[in-house]
Amino acid sequence: MPRFTIHDLAATIDARAASGSEMSYTRKLLDKGPAHCAKKLGEEAVETVIAAIENDRNHLIAEGADLMFHFLVLLKARGVTFEDVEAALAQRTAMSGLEEKAARNRE
Repeated sequence: MPRFTIHDLAATIDARAASGSEMSYTRKLLDKGPAHCAKKLGEEAVETVIAAIENDRNHLIAEGADLMFHFLVLLKARGVTFEDVEAALAQRTAMSGLEEKAARNRE
């Protein structure tokens, strides 16, 4: 079985966003606007933190999946692609994490 990747998830979100279907949760989120999508991401982030603190592996996996989904939906709502995020990550790998963080603080 082929491995499901975040790129597959991004493609699914793109397809559902374009569908205009009343049956699409993705489309409903996008129709409510970026602020709503950001709020949903925040809720999922908190739920992910709680699952991690509780040391509940299965709950953390489920909430992590929700967090990634809502992150990609928010990017879509703001016209940012996952490839844009990957490019930023690629730039950061050219230096150590501490150097990169110090460079961001100077900007």
